[in-house]
Amino acid sequence: MTSEAELIVDRRRLRRKLSAWRVAAIVLAAAALLALAWSTGPFQHLESHIARVRVDGLITGDGATIDLLKDLRAAKAVKGVIVRIDSPGGTTAGSEAIYEELRKLAGEKPVVAVMDTVAASGGYITAIAADHIVARGNTITGSIGVIFTFPEISRLLDTLGIRMEEIKSGEFKAEPSPYKPASENVRAVSNALVQDGFNWFVDLVAERRKLARAEVVRLADGRVYTGRQAVAAKLVDELGGEERAISWLEAREGFPAGLKVNDWAPAGEGELAGLGFALGRGLAKAFGLESLGASNAIPKLDGLLVLWHPDL
Repeated sequence: MTSEAELIVDRRRLRRKLSAWRVAAIVLAAAALLALAWSTGPFQHLESHIARVRVDGLITGDGATIDLLKDLRAAKAVKGVIVRIDSPGGTTAGSEAIYEELRKLAGEKPVVAVMDTVAASGGYITAIAADHIVARGNTITGSIGVIFTFPEISRLLDTLGIRMEEIKSGEFKAEPSPYKPASENVRAVSNALVQDGFNWFVDLVAERRKLARAEVVRLADGRVYTGRQAVAAKLVDELGGEERAISWLEAREGFPAGLKVNDWAPAGEGELAGLGFALGRGLAKAFGLESLGASNAIPKLDGLLVLWHPDL
């Protein structure tokens, strides 16, 4: 028969084993989190790599994206940048801001653009900021042009018996107005605005693609092109996907081959700053829940637009 002393010894032995297992479980969990952080969190950016940046949806030149491009320029571990574009464009000023920041980045490390489904208008402005452009054969690109839209609801107001009165400092203040048809003078001033933006866009394409301005004007009637047509028109360099972009980077003199490609995203895009929140994003990604942190807000567009589909 087992004595009480022997039972006490067994219990203590069992407690020690349980404690050891608990410590082992904690160590394993910590190791798993660190491994996850290394692959999906900030640690992955400490070793030399190619950075992948995505420009998706409407382009507004938001501060978070501008800051991201500045961070890439300052990051010594980033040896080259791939810009993946899937955008119909956005505001003219926002596209200009992205273009200028990408050109600063390209002045310090090689940048290659990869067009996905759509890289039109402002999306194309983003692409020509890169040193090299790769597109799929059926990518939609081009749409070189500027648009200025405004509603006009005077007939609706007449039907409702509503009249808008105004007192303003000058003929063109708050024009064009949604409350009355635009006069010929207002249309002329608005058209001059559009043409100025259009000339800037044309000159940009001519400079970056090394094309005669007259040729760019011929191409810039607002139409879109497939990737194949764009290559033929010299608006794009070659057909392919990200593998072609990586090959182009590696073909550059002195560029290290075999680098990993790491995703970079603007701060606050589905996560908060800091290691803990980056780990949380990594765990959510692992379980297919990454979309829970995404914002569904649609930005308000105003002013001159470089946009393929204004209703998007």
